[in-house]
Amino acid sequence: MKFLPAPPNTGLRFRRVDLDGKPEIEATIDHVVDTNRSTTLGKGNIRIHTVEHVLAAMRGCEIDNAIIELNANEPPIADGSSRQYVKMIEQAGIAPQAEPKDVFRIEEPFEFTTGETLVQVFPHDRLKISCTSSGSKGRFTEFYSLEVTAESWVKELSEARTFCFFEEIEHLYKNGLIRGGSLENAVVIRDDAVLTNEPLRYDDEFVRHKMLDILGDLTLLGKPFVGHITAVRPSHASNCELTRQLQAKMRKPRESAEAFAPPPPQSNPTSKEPNHSDVEQMMKDGGTLNIDQLMKILPHRYPFLMVDKVTRIEGNRITAEKNVTINEPYFQGHFPGHPIMPGVLQLEAIAQVAGILMLKQAENFGKLAYFMSAEKVKWRKPVRPGDIVVIDVELTKSRGKIGKATGTCSVAGEEVSQAEVTFMLINRE
Repeated sequence: MKFLPAPPNTGLRFRRVDLDGKPEIEATIDHVVDTNRSTTLGKGNIRIHTVEHVLAAMRGCEIDNAIIELNANEPPIADGSSRQYVKMIEQAGIAPQAEPKDVFRIEEPFEFTTGETLVQVFPHDRLKISCTSSGSKGRFTEFYSLEVTAESWVKELSEARTFCFFEEIEHLYKNGLIRGGSLENAVVIRDDAVLTNEPLRYDDEFVRHKMLDILGDLTLLGKPFVGHITAVRPSHASNCELTRQLQAKMRKPRESAEAFAPPPPQSNPTSKEPNHSDVEQMMKDGGTLNIDQLMKILPHRYPFLMVDKVTRIEGNRITAEKNVTINEPYFQGHFPGHPIMPGVLQLEAIAQVAGILMLKQAENFGKLAYFMSAEKVKWRKPVRPGDIVVIDVELTKSRGKIGKATGTCSVAGEEVSQAEVTFMLINRE
């Protein structure tokens, strides 16, 4: 096995140099094909077994981009821990790269159970793992908790060796799961005795190896994770399920936004795009925006532009208007003979007006504001043709790409709807 440097945004990849074309498999959860006693990656008919110890070394040492070359279908097991891999990384040295590190942070707790395993995840400002391991009938029950850093990984987890119970060996051997296994690369537990060719490296080495496995399987998320993971009797199956659930949560904001977003406008080489100084001048405090100016800021067009003009901009507050006429296309079906503006379009109007405030900031100029979610939504009165809907919005949170706002729609001074909306800014394609 060889570790090779890789350019930014490559991620971690395994390369089989013993096969024609030197095929590569990206170390992502989408390529996991088996989790029986270890984690196996597959792509087509190519397989790489027992990747978790190598991946744990990469993540523990904070390596984001590397090629892992193999001339077989499995990394060398070494002593059953990640110690030898860490030594390889330390000997090679680590080079910083210019691109910023992309970290996924969990914002809400969740839990799941699978078989005998319970996994819980909580928000935390660093990666923390708390684990309880236990054999049948509670034998060798151990607990350990650690905030994982490059330093604590090397000292507290990297040398913990794999282990198994004596009664499992016959089944594992018959199924080809421990070929090459010996006391040189594993610890065996028989009854109350621990069989090993050297003293235990930690008093609680078994639970620490379980945490090593969690870190390795978690690396398949494709980016560093920040949060507190608690696991009771974890396995590779539960570790990979954890990674899948984290991946789903990581993808959800963008997928949800895209589900509600209009397609990006087609570029027109003959049209002159406004620069930020123009927009900044238009959106200064105390200013107003007519429809021509709005269309230079918002990407929405007929029949989905829900704002006709902005009447006031003051700091984090904005007021806009929508003139509702019988010519609105949705009145053909909502409802014939009794036209009412759909409540979800009032919600969309709030989101569009909130997006204007986010786009006011220099660093957000030229981006798209994607509607993500709505909370505390209430519709109080119907909106009919001839009404002028006044939309009042206050931006309550603006952090990175995410913005939150509260908004109300009113007609003739009476509130007709209200909501709290969340939206995300993305670059135009």
